[in-house]
Amino acid sequence: MAETRSGTPSAVHHDPPSFDEVYAAHYADLTVQLYAYFGDRQEAQDVVQEAFCRALSRWRTVSRYDDPVAWVRRVAWNLAVSRWRRARTALGFLRRQPAGDMHADGPGPDRVALLAALAELPDKQRRALVLHYLADMPIAEVAHREGVAEGTVKSWLHRGRAAMAARLNLTEPAGGER
Repeated sequence: MAETRSGTPSAVHHDPPSFDEVYAAHYADLTVQLYAYFGDRQEAQDVVQEAFCRALSRWRTVSRYDDPVAWVRRVAWNLAVSRWRRARTALGFLRRQPAGDMHADGPGPDRVALLAALAELPDKQRRALVLHYLADMPIAEVAHREGVAEGTVKSWLHRGRAAMAARLNLTEPAGGER
């Protein structure tokens, strides 16, 4: 209660806090609380962010609650518990699987070299190679998708193959065979 000039108390009416104010003031604290629960900072940030997203979509209602942060905290905790339950269920499923199915070989050195060489190509050449050779798109479809002439795609493919061959220390077969 505030006082008027005559010294008598008067009711103070506060506008509800803005979403930005609540987010700025409480995001870090809520993340720390959920981090202590999860033991995983990324998961904690994800559930707090999701809780704030849900609050934002209902902010007209949530902002009028006596404690809007309590609503966000409850939603974040509910999300955390749901994720924990899903993870526990998935872990239980994995534990019931035969041990031989749990191991997957990592990428071989050839695959790693191929991906590294692709990453060094200009975007257009890389897209053309991936779409044509990995997605099995014909040149005409790649051209249509990229909005260019077929000759342009052929040029990108030729340049991309040449650059890949140089990066992978390969030589193209004689006579232009592919």
